[in-house]
Amino acid sequence: MEYGQFCPIAKATEILGDRWTLLIVRELLNGGRRYSELQRGLGTISPALLSERLKTLTAYGLIIKRKIPGKRGFEYYPAGACEALGPILQSLGEWGMRYAKDHLIDEDYDVELLMLYLERTIAVEKLPGSVTVLRFEFEDMRKERVWWLVVEHGQVDVCVKDPGRDVDLYFTTTVRTMTDVWLGHRTYRSAIRAGDLSIVGPTDLKRSVSAWLRCVDYAEVSKAGVVVA
Repeated sequence: MEYGQFCPIAKATEILGDRWTLLIVRELLNGGRRYSELQRGLGTISPALLSERLKTLTAYGLIIKRKIPGKRGFEYYPAGACEALGPILQSLGEWGMRYAKDHLIDEDYDVELLMLYLERTIAVEKLPGSVTVLRFEFEDMRKERVWWLVVEHGQVDVCVKDPGRDVDLYFTTTVRTMTDVWLGHRTYRSAIRAGDLSIVGPTDLKRSVSAWLRCVDYAEVSKAGVVVA
């Protein structure tokens, strides 16, 4: 799109204003490098549209596209212009926490994206031992009802099939409740007291859950007006 204006906001919007573009930038800044990783974090974007947006961002110098050595396919890295958008996306997220949270609808609560975000925000250094297995059962789901997060030697993996490991904590809840907790709209304690969330397992691990299964970075913005890293 072209606005025919020399205004910097207009020119920036010509580059960033198309649908999905800022979310692609979000995924790149969150460490997505391969096409499949980006698509996983974006959900319903079509492969054709993702390819088109990556091509456009590469042409504008926001993405560095590199061939994967010895393999088929490419990896995508954020260039300096893309990395400079980090504080802008943080501010946009803060704005969303203040002014957009009341506009969430049922279709926005996506279990696959929820598990991806939980995977990304686990503070593995605050978990005891080298292996921790978490089992989530979402009572509002017919399909994809049970999920696992396996933390092993500093790496976190999402599983949709039983990994065959001993489970340390069992979470029973709904997608909406767990999402609202992750977003900071509710606390673990309030969700448990209301009967909307059950966590079963060792007491010490349960008590420290908010420290290692963290809320989104700007979760406190809507309440306190500050960013919690």
